[in-house]
Amino acid sequence: MADKQAHLNGAYYGPNIPPKNDYHRPGRRSGCGGGGCCCCLLKLILKIVVTIVVLIGLAALIIWLIFRPINKINFHAKDVTLTQFNLTNNQNLDYKLALNITIRNPNKKIGVYYDRIEARAYYDDQRLKSVPITPFYQGHKNTTVLNVVFEGQQLLTGEGIQDFTQEKTSTIYSIDVKLYLRIRFKLGKVKFPRFRPRIDCELKVPVTSSNGGAAGAAATTTKCHVDY
Repeated sequence: MADKQAHLNGAYYGPNIPPKNDYHRPGRRSGCGGGGCCCCLLKLILKIVVTIVVLIGLAALIIWLIFRPINKINFHAKDVTLTQFNLTNNQNLDYKLALNITIRNPNKKIGVYYDRIEARAYYDDQRLKSVPITPFYQGHKNTTVLNVVFEGQQLLTGEGIQDFTQEKTSTIYSIDVKLYLRIRFKLGKVKFPRFRPRIDCELKVPVTSSNGGAAGAAATTTKCHVDY
């Protein structure tokens, strides 16, 4: 019995039980939650979209703050003379229209590049003629005067002939002069992308004699509409 008791003197901690295996299941504890890679990709795309929207918004706000005065660029038609406006027997309209178009840039910091200018004259929505104008740069607080002459013949049809007959009694004709532009704004050394505004001058033009005589007076100054 003494031998058996001596055998039990050492420490006894119970049976040797192996540790429980910890199995890791892929995708259960990823940084994006249970969605895994798809969730991460969606969040990344969302962040990119939000960043782009914010940057576009900031850029638009800055451009708006800078270019608010651009809307004040003024176009006027003045010194308008119509020395020829006759309808021939074969319905051809003989015309000669001359005018000055003044462009006023009142801005202190912004210049304007007029890369393309085309002037067109219309009568009763029928185009009479197109006249190209030499490109130029307009500086700060500057007024530029463009001299434009339309001369030639145009066949009138339908309502054009009726309108001409009605207006002939008053010798005052409704003629539209439009400018088609490609322009760039310059602020300091920075040049901004091109805009394509259209300028519309609606004229009521009396016929004058070729020497400026008594058939009528030149039309008064007309403010033109700017469509950006």
